[in-house]
Amino acid sequence: MIYRFYEHLIAKDLRTFPKEMCFMLSDTDILSDAGKLEKVIMWAKAFPEIKRIIFHISTDEAKKIEKILDPKSLAKKTTVRISTPEHDTTSGIGTPEILIALGKNGREEITDAIIAIANEGIEPESITEETIESHLAYQVNPDFVIKTGGNHLTDFLIWQSVYSELFFTDINWNRFRKVDFLRALRDFQSRGRRYGR
Repeated sequence: MIYRFYEHLIAKDLRTFPKEMCFMLSDTDILSDAGKLEKVIMWAKAFPEIKRIIFHISTDEAKKIEKILDPKSLAKKTTVRISTPEHDTTSGIGTPEILIALGKNGREEITDAIIAIANEGIEPESITEETIESHLAYQVNPDFVIKTGGNHLTDFLIWQSVYSELFFTDINWNRFRKVDFLRALRDFQSRGRRYGR
């Protein structure tokens, strides 16, 4: 009851939100609480300013982790894209859009983009930041990246998250509550974004 009151106090003072946010997780996190994905999505739906949530799950066993997720249940609530090294599927409709990336490596993504550019025969002097961005697997720009359970980021969205605000919490994924989600949003609101300047 106290937490619900506290959640209400935090939520009513929120005015500034990330349009895109990213949770960087490990396979251990998902194995400890796969259902937390759905809870986070429902918390975010209360704030229509949040248009996209990315869940990056660092794992060498994408197929195993994909099996314990419930994309059909998630797709009943919003648009869900699940991306693995083997395939990419999208289902459902609504916001926030959800991207669940399993086992993707940021260095590989950039390397693949460079290979694609080279295969297209684009002259080196013609390559711009926009050229590289257009060849990345993920056309996303997270304003806010949340890492639960410590301060070690995973190798994901290296290019796209260069200007993201980072939020680290010692709270493990399976203990991450709505009040922690709201506290993270409050922290985002308090920051003056510089975009690398």
